[in-house]
Formats: sequence, C-alpha cells, structure tokens
Amino acid sequence: MNKAAILQKLNSEKVIALIRADNPDGLLDCARALAAGGLTSIELTMTTPGAIRMLEKATAELPDFLFGLGTVLDAETARAGILAGARFIVTPALRPDVIRLCQRYSVPIFSGALTPTEVVNAWEQGADAAKIFPAEFFGPAYIKSLKAPLPQIELVPTGGVNAENVGDFIKAGAFATAAGSSLVEAKAFKERNWAAVTAKAQAFVAAVKAVK
Repeated sequence: MNKAAILQKLNSEKVIALIRADNPDGLLDCARALAAGGLTSIELTMTTPGAIRMLEKATAELPDFLFGLGTVLDAETARAGILAGARFIVTPALRPDVIRLCQRYSVPIFSGALTPTEVVNAWEQGADAAKIFPAEFFGPAYIKSLKAPLPQIELVPTGGVNAENVGDFIKAGAFATAAGSSLVEAKAFKERNWAAVTAKAQAFVAAVKAVK
C-alpha cells in the first residue's frame, strides 16, 4: 500500500489499537482478534521489549494488516521500524527529525502535540496528522475547539478513547483515534482472551458506524 492508501484506510476505520505486546505470537493473535472484530491497524509501542523484531515478524506473517510503530523518539528508530515493515510512525511529542525521515520514505507520520502551537508546528514540519496526547484530560470538546481555527490540520486523539466516546471524538472532527486498554485490556492480552478483544473491537466499530 502506498502512503495515500494507508492514510485512507486509517481514516476510514477511525480506530487504531495501541498496544504493548509481550511476544510476537501474542501480537499476531491480537491482530487476528482485532481483524475478526473489524479493526485492522495496531500501533505497537517502542516501550515493548524487542519491538522492532516483533514488528518484523508480524508484518511478514500478516501483510494485509496495518502495523505501525509508536513512541518513536528519533530518526534512527523510525528508520529501523520502517525497514521492519511499519506502515506508519507515531511520536509522543514533536520530533522534527522523525517527521523528515518519514517524509523521505513516504511513510505516514502522526506527530505528538497538545497545544495549538504544537499542533501548528507539527503541521508546518510536515506531519500527516497531530496526535493529540493525552486526550483524556480535554475530551472531544478540545478536538472541536482545535478544528475550528485549524480545519486543515488532521488530528488523532490518543488517551481516554473508548467505545462510549469514540463517536464524539469523530463528530468533533478527529481524523482517526487511538485506543489502548479500553480496546485491548492488559488482562485479556495476558490471558490470551482473544474473544474479549474481538468483542471490544466490534463495540468500537459499531460506535464508529453510528456516527459516520
């Protein structure tokens, strides 16, 4: 998939699963469980031990699933992730060197930001969207407030997104959202309760469909 197709798919599904896996098999099984519920993208965080190797195996075995690499702080890590198969890169804060690297490789980059100044800076640096983090402290109303003067900048709220409020974030103008424990609970992942993950994914999909 090219960059435009990846962005279109993320924008269409509206929900990216944000997870910290403990092994490659768990990541693959989690991806399959999410796909069974209608969601086909995961942001694997760099706080996961062995994340790059895990990403490489996952992208090879599930080429149609969108695996991205998150919590990326430098260009070297971004490049390693892209070479391992990451379809998109996410930073927790504004990292211009990471944005430039992703532009060079034509890979979508969501840059961490919170304030209007940070959002505009991320956009001017060339980010495809600003990852609004932590979104739980401000909620959908903050996304709506940002979009009013900055309608040209895509926003991806992260933190505090759940099946009950994801629709509100979308109605407020979010390009997509990222959901962590509210979608893939640590307990479900640890116990390999993939049916629970699929059920959560279905709830998110239903909530998104209700407002699209």
